[in-house]
Parts: sequence; structure tokens; C-alpha cells
Amino acid sequence: MLPASHLVAMDPFVLPEFYVPHPARLNPHLERARVHSKAWAYEVGILGEPESTTGTPIWDEATFDAHDYALLCAYTHPDASADELDLITDWYVWVFYFDDHFLDVYKRTRDFDGAEAYLARLPSFMPLRDGEGSPEPTNAVERGLADLWARTVPSMSIAWRARFVHSTAALLDESLWELANIRQARVANPIEYIAMRRKVGGAPWSANLIEHAVAAEVPDQIATSRPMEVLRDTFADAVHLRNDLFSYQREVQDEGENANCVLVFERFLGVDTQRAAELTNDLLTSRLQQFENTALVELPLLFEERQIDPGARLDVAKYVKGLQDWQSGGHEWHMQSSRYMNDGVGGSDPGSIAAILGGPTGLGISAAHLRPSAGRLGLRVRAASYSGLPFEPVGAVALPKFYMPFTARVNENLERSRQHCIDWAREMGMLDELPGLPGSGIWNEQRLAEFDFANCAARLHPDASGPELDVSSAWLTWGTYGDDYFPVIFGVNRDLASAKHQNDRLSTFMPLDCGATPPPLNPLERGLAELWHRTASPMDKSQRRWFRLGVEAMTESWLWELLVGIQRRIPDPIDYMEMRRKTFGSDLTMNLARVTKGRRIPPALFKTRSMRELEDSAADYACLTNDVFSFQKEIEFEAELCNGVLVARQFLEIGSAEAVDVVCDLMTARLEQFEHIIATELPILAETFELDAGAREDLAAYVEGLQDWVAGILDWHRETGRYVEAVLRRDRRPPVPTGPTGLGTSAVRFWTRR
Repeated sequence: MLPASHLVAMDPFVLPEFYVPHPARLNPHLERARVHSKAWAYEVGILGEPESTTGTPIWDEATFDAHDYALLCAYTHPDASADELDLITDWYVWVFYFDDHFLDVYKRTRDFDGAEAYLARLPSFMPLRDGEGSPEPTNAVERGLADLWARTVPSMSIAWRARFVHSTAALLDESLWELANIRQARVANPIEYIAMRRKVGGAPWSANLIEHAVAAEVPDQIATSRPMEVLRDTFADAVHLRNDLFSYQREVQDEGENANCVLVFERFLGVDTQRAAELTNDLLTSRLQQFENTALVELPLLFEERQIDPGARLDVAKYVKGLQDWQSGGHEWHMQSSRYMNDGVGGSDPGSIAAILGGPTGLGISAAHLRPSAGRLGLRVRAASYSGLPFEPVGAVALPKFYMPFTARVNENLERSRQHCIDWAREMGMLDELPGLPGSGIWNEQRLAEFDFANCAARLHPDASGPELDVSSAWLTWGTYGDDYFPVIFGVNRDLASAKHQNDRLSTFMPLDCGATPPPLNPLERGLAELWHRTASPMDKSQRRWFRLGVEAMTESWLWELLVGIQRRIPDPIDYMEMRRKTFGSDLTMNLARVTKGRRIPPALFKTRSMRELEDSAADYACLTNDVFSFQKEIEFEAELCNGVLVARQFLEIGSAEAVDVVCDLMTARLEQFEHIIATELPILAETFELDAGAREDLAAYVEGLQDWVAGILDWHRETGRYVEAVLRRDRRPPVPTGPTGLGTSAVRFWTRR
């Protein structure tokens, strides 16, 4: 046998020390699950049945035994009953078999058409309601899925079934994205990769199965809330990033795969494989710590806000514990499975003396299991997230050369809308001082004129009529006023409760029937009530609902920014990008474009991966543009922490100038992805949906609108006075008190603002 040092030297990198805050535990029914899963695999044809296209089985028994999926499930579901562990293990045998089968039959052969037809049949074996039929299975994957579905769904609600079908369909269908990238020899950019890996990697699917395993469903009323989605997504990302580290050698070097975060960092950042692996591990650690922060900070707030009953809270707690168990158990399995690169890492054999005498187990003793280096890693990443200095003097940013293949056009009604912006803001009270607080206005007329929101709207909507441009200009004015209003009114005193109350009130000014609203109490409410009536009246009810969701996504994200400021915690990079689209108001403006330019486009088309990625890539370019231009304003003058340049600087441990360059590179990558989707995916989408001439015309107009959008936003940032250092220094002033301060005055402040 080769010495361990030689084995490690042959590996593409040395595996880093991992942050594993919860000890792995082993289910006592492991051996029974091993016997059962092998018998089941033979029964459905996963073992023993040759693949029709190759004439040989995908797995033989030796391969099946070496992978040891029963061990994976015994580690990831330590408290499952014997029957439940058998079922869960069968699911994992099926999903890993699907992955290897798809690789051999479709990825290696680049058979895109065959893959599409194969995947299209699989959802029919997951009928949502009892009594619905399904076709006759024709292969091991279909037989396995039909059997598993029938054994799984009887005890689960329709809501859970719908979530599970969705995550399973994403796991299957988005394999085509991997196949397309392999055919084109294309490596994804970091943002695209994380979003797609979450779908094709299967961990959201695993999270759904955890609900079944712990017999505790997530209440439907909070299943789509931010805290629950972040818990699921951080769990998924951590699972996938860990897998990328262990599977790099097999996937990238042996199989020719290119969907691996280590490879993504290598290519995007231009670093060696070892550094890329360390950055992947840092991101894994950051996601685990985001999970912890969400569970301990945001989840209790959600329970109180939605008035969740004790039984439902207990179910959520069981689910969260199940996610933790899976995370730790999955890590332990990766340390032992022959499927992955783990020589010299030192996983513990479940029957070894080390495993038996490895230390105490149970609630509250995880610190006893942390190796010193792993503990240091967790502390380093956590400490870095709290390293932001209030009002750090970062200085003006040297602007990079931005990639912009599109040319902004300017609406001829610009001058009219400039005046409308000022008149409308004055009428709404946005230029007034706060009652009883002289000199405390959010804006004044000079500052609003320098912001020049109409100039931005004129580029975002170059073909709009005068009245339409007035509305667009007013929406930009209102959204930016709200973004400035929340930190001043609620951030100074860290008054999250009042901010939540204010946000809840905003929805009441957007009635779907365009009927009566409560009396507005401040300029933010007054402006929204007026704009909603002006904008939504010509829409039908479904369009109004769509548009309102975009507004609500933006206003709810202001609460997230406020919570970040209260904690003084630099956001996790992935959480930041996903929330930044909302804080920027991307959904608001894009939903408005869908209503005005996409009337003949089927709504289902907007829900496809291609369209969502098209919109997200454009939104990310625009958001990061703002982050570069606003870096000094937000960090030095406002003590903000929600800025992409700051996030990149902290995560990569580089200087501000280098971080600006990295953000600029990311902007370029996202815009190149935007162009790639237009060129390669939208024509296929139009054929798939059989769009008629009118719908194709609307799709082309919508895409042109997105091109105007990204080009116009870049132009406006170059011309506005909102981020000019001299203007920022001229207007700098101490934080405005919003009421009495000191011990025991919080209730007075709350009611003063109401």
C-alpha cells in the first residue's frame, strides 16, 4: 500500500479543515437498511439490469456496496425508525443511481434530445392527488420512482407533496443545464453556479425528505417565508459545497464535469486549485453560520410575527434539528465513502474504537468535538463578518472600465418628468421636515434635483409617453425615498418592531380592487397610495397581484437591511446577492415591464429557469453597478454594511480597490451570461412554448427593455449627483434624533412615529 503522504500528494489539493458544529450520530438500524436497500435495488432493476443503450449495468454489486448509501442515511437520519430508514435509503439509492445513469447515458454521449425526452416522463410518476394514474414504468429509474412515491406520500399533505414534486422536478430537469454547459465547454460564473447547483444538486429535495423522516411538516403559512427559505437554501448550499470539495477529483479530473465550485473559483478568480478549495470551504463555513444566524435570530421573530402556535413551532424545531443532523452526517459519510477523495482525512469507522470512545454526544456538547483548527476556521469566518467599522473612511472609488454592450436611449419627455418628480415629491410631503424635529427632513428640493430620478427613468423607458414616464419617475422617487426613510426613522434607534409595523401598513395601500385605503400617516404611505391608484387602475387583477408582489419584495427587504445594521454583521455573500435584487427594487421594475411589454407572453414562460436567470443576471449587473458607485456613500457617510464591494473585500480578504475589480468582473460575467441566454436559450424557449408572432414580438420587446434597463442604470450612475463626494461632504450631518432617547423611552418613540 502507498503511504498516506503519497496518496495526498497525488490529490489535486489538500482537503481543508471543515467547520462541523454538530457531531454526527449513527442510526442503530444501519445493517437492516443495508440489506433492505440492496434487495430493493435488485427488485426495481437498479442492480442486475443492463442499461439498454450500453448493454452493461450502471452499477455492479461491488460498486453499490462501496458507495454505502445506507451508511449515508444512517448518519443523516440518526433518529429515524427502521421502516423510515429503509424508505429514506431507497430514495438515496434511486437519486444517486439517476445521477450516474444520466451521466453515462446522456452526459457522456452529449445526447441532449434523448435526455429531454427521458426527463419529460419522470414527473408523471409523481401524481399529486390520490387516485391519479401514472404510465407503465419502462426502466429502473421509472420503476424506482413509482414505487418510492407510492410508499412516501400517504402520510403527507398536498402542500408537502407539491413542494416535493417541485424540488424533484428541479433536480431532474436542471440536469439539462449541466449537460448544455458540458456540450459548450462552459464554466458558470459564481452567482449562476450557486443558484443552479442548488437545483441540480438535490439538497432542497433532501430537505423535503427530512420533513417526512422527522414526521414534522413545515407549516404551509410560513413555508415560503424568508427565514424558512434561507434555512433550506443555506442547508442546500453547504451540502453541495462540501460535496464539491470531496468530489472535485472524480467529477472534474475523471468525468469531465464542469459544475464544481472549486473549478468555478479557479476560473473566475484566476487562483490555483488549493486556494480555490480554501475559498470554497470559507463559503461553506459562511453558509453554515448564516443557517445558525437565521435559526437563532430570524426564526423566533417570524414565530411571533405570524403568531405560530406551539405545536407548529415544535415541528419547525424538529425540522431544523433534522437539517443539522443531515449536515453533520453527510460530512461524516463523505469522509468514509469510496465515492470521494478522502485519503488521509480520517473519517471514523462507525464500529471503530475511535467512534465508540470518541467523546460525549448529545445536546450542547458540540464544542467538545471541534478540532482546534476547525474551531479557528469557524471563529475566523464569524469574526470577519463582524469586522465592519462604522463610518470607515474608505475614500472615493476609482471607477473601473465597465463592460456594456448596449447603448442607452433617452426619452424625449425627460424635462417634463424632471419637474413632475419635484412637484410630486413636494405634494406627497417628501421634502418636508419631520413633525416637531426642525432640520430633520429626509430630502430637500436641491438634493432631489441632484438625484435626477427622471433622468434614470428616461433611460429605463426610452419609448414611454409623457404620463408613463411621469409614473416611472415617481416610482423611482418613491422607492429611493423609502430606502432612505427606513434607516433614518427606524435604524438610528434599532426599532425593528416599528419598522415591521410600517411595512405591514404599506400593503394596505395597494388594494387589488383599487378601492379605499386607510388614511396615510406619512409621505411614504401617501406616495404609495397615489402611485398605486395611478399605476394599477388600468391593470387586471392578476397583473395587479403580480405587480404588488414586486413592491412587497422590495419593502420587506428593507427590514432585512435594518436587521443587518442592528447586528452590525456583514452579510454572507450568497445571502447578500439574493437579497440585493430585492433591496434594489428589481422585481418592482421588471414586473411593471412584464405587465406593459409582456401581455402576450404566457405567464409560465416567466417561471422557467432561462427567464429567471435572464432577469437575475440583469438585476445583478444593475445592483453591483450601484454598489460600486455608492461604496463611499454607504460605508463612509452612512455606516451601512449592505454593499457588494464590502462583502467581496471581507470574504476574499483583499483591499477596497481589488474588491471593486472583482465586483466589476462579476458584473461582466453576469452580463455575458445575459447575452448567452438571449443567444442560445430564448430561441429554444420560444419553440418549446410554441409562441405565436405576437408573443415573440412581446418577448423581443421585453428583452430589449432589459437591455435598456442595464444600460440606462449605468448611465444614470455616471450622471447623478447622489454619489459625488463633494455633495456627500456638503450634506453630511449628525444622525437625526427621531424622538426622546435613553432608558425606558422606546414606547414613546414608537407611538410618536405612529
